[in-house]
Amino acid sequence: MSERISLALSARAAAVAVRVADLLDSLCSEEAGAEPAAFLRDWAASAVRLARPGPGGPPPSVTPLDRLVRRYGLGVLETELVLFAGLPEEHEGLARTFRTMSPTGAPHPSVGLAALLAERGGVRAPAADRAALRRLLHEGPAVRSGVLVLTGEGPFHERSLTLADQLWEALHGCPARPAALEEADPGPPVPGLDGWIALPESARAVAALRSREPRVLLVGARDETVGLSRCTALADAAGLGLFAARARPDDPRALALLGVHAAVRGAVPLLVVPAPPPGAAAPATPAAGRVPGPLLVCAPPGAVRPGPQRPVLTVPVGPVGVADRRLAWRAALPEAPDQAPELAARHPLDPALTAQVALDVRSRAALAPAGGPDGGAVPDVSGAIRARAGALLPPGVDLVGPQARWPRLVLAPEADGQLRDAVARLRHQALVLDDWRLREAARAARGVRLLLTGPPGTGKSLAAEVLATEAGRDLLVVDGSELVSKYIGETEKNLAACFEAAERTQAVFLLDEADALFGTRTEISEANDRFANMETAYLLQRLDRFDGLAVLTTNLRQNIDAAFIRRMDFVVEFALPEEAGRHRMWDLHLPRAVRHPDVDAAALARCYPVPGGWIRNAAIGAAFRAADEAGPVRQRHLVDAMRREYGKAGRPFPGEPPATGGPGADGRAARALAAAQAPGSAAPATTPSAAPFAIDRRTRKETP
Repeated sequence: MSERISLALSARAAAVAVRVADLLDSLCSEEAGAEPAAFLRDWAASAVRLARPGPGGPPPSVTPLDRLVRRYGLGVLETELVLFAGLPEEHEGLARTFRTMSPTGAPHPSVGLAALLAERGGVRAPAADRAALRRLLHEGPAVRSGVLVLTGEGPFHERSLTLADQLWEALHGCPARPAALEEADPGPPVPGLDGWIALPESARAVAALRSREPRVLLVGARDETVGLSRCTALADAAGLGLFAARARPDDPRALALLGVHAAVRGAVPLLVVPAPPPGAAAPATPAAGRVPGPLLVCAPPGAVRPGPQRPVLTVPVGPVGVADRRLAWRAALPEAPDQAPELAARHPLDPALTAQVALDVRSRAALAPAGGPDGGAVPDVSGAIRARAGALLPPGVDLVGPQARWPRLVLAPEADGQLRDAVARLRHQALVLDDWRLREAARAARGVRLLLTGPPGTGKSLAAEVLATEAGRDLLVVDGSELVSKYIGETEKNLAACFEAAERTQAVFLLDEADALFGTRTEISEANDRFANMETAYLLQRLDRFDGLAVLTTNLRQNIDAAFIRRMDFVVEFALPEEAGRHRMWDLHLPRAVRHPDVDAAALARCYPVPGGWIRNAAIGAAFRAADEAGPVRQRHLVDAMRREYGKAGRPFPGEPPATGGPGADGRAARALAAAQAPGSAAPATTPSAAPFAIDRRTRKETP
């Protein structure tokens, strides 16, 4: 079909070439005009002959030129001028011919030659005087839209008449693209968006695309892949194609080219706006005045500001229902249809991201050996998600597959109950908020936010891993101290990347040591205070918008801004474990198979009132000492390891448990323990070491 389109365009241009030859015969001497006129007629005859219906079939009923004429409402004369300006692009001999006739030596027809041709009229174009042509070349839709371009700086009639960049190639049916328009591929429609298309806002946008009225349809999405998939779904529902390009929204020349090339293809122009650089002054207004009909704009939030010239229709991306997510997984992985419900629950990704992950899964499976870890029947979706997201993570951020389960946690009943309620809240969001309509009735927000507070080593990070495991999600671990930057705007940029990765992967978002970022806002006494408070406000907004499970940990609750406390759904206090809990931790961290009979876990738990992190470290250290001695773990190994833990924290060691201390050990241990716990003692043994340094939010330095 593209060949028939090209031949049909050449045949239409041939008629104009014959009129130019006739003009040369009448205006030039036989010696000067004979050769150019003969060449024009020979080329025209060849073009007409090739365009006659043959084995390739009849010419198409609607050509790209017809689409261009309809979209911009071009008259007969303007259409002839488009063909006239495109003649030099048809053959190198035609370009040389026009160069010889141009006053400036340009290989394009001049306005003066176009005026002479218009005065004579023709079969298609009626005669027009120079005044009418002048108005047309200043005010006509072809010039206003950028289809026709006047180049040169001389007198008006000596200027050259050219076409928009790559337009003639596009009229031939070629996939030509101007250099000013960076290619953006929206991709084919993805399954799983039927429910979103049926929403009132989406249905209104589809009707706007069909109406062809000039509007700006703004699809705002933080993830460009998601935004592009929504634009594709809207155009597909309207029965239209898309011509997408990435450009600055306030560049009128680029938007004019976008509209022209979309018109040639009979498509909707889609402007993809890149994310603004940090510190951008203000959002840009789309220069859509030269684009006929609707203009789709895909932009991150805050990158585009609606202008006053055109009505704006905002199309929210919105959530995708459970049924559509299952449909997306079933279509993306047809080889595993029975796993679609489980995948939709464990990885509730947007359908556009589901298609990307499925592509990676099939690629990994094709490269894996038969019977290998990736070559079985169960697709490694989690691995593919982690691999794709890991390439975009900023420093200090890890995406891991959690393994810990509930039995690993030793908590007080209240803390344990709150964690289980948080998992249940995440699991039943769709039922309570959507089906029971509490989102509208009670203004309930999506997402679950937890603040875990308590001394170091009490299991806060482990609890986050357990939550991710029980929720069936990956765990995105963010070190708050790593993200803080002394450069203005960099902290927000780093955190934005973390939130986007968590939203893309639907991972549990763990912000460790949150007080480095979420500290109490201060009075503004210098510039650094103002920027620190701006970071706090930004984080509050991102937490409110995050619809997954966000976990913040801190050792010092009093350092957390009260505004964050109010936004938390759960505030879970991790206290030091009781004796029974410590006994259970010794059993968890030290398997009985590697213990010597003299190990007394009950005595260790009674003698050392320490957090679980100390118990874990002591068990690991003792195990390595025992392995070096080629024997099982003995009580003395554990006591020595615990002595080192106390030494690391700068705490007085309570002594050995009574069962291993020999005569009088019980009294010595009791006296040492009482002295360590006395009110006037330097460091109570029951309270583990707090962080010796804090981060000053104004100077970004550590201070004692």
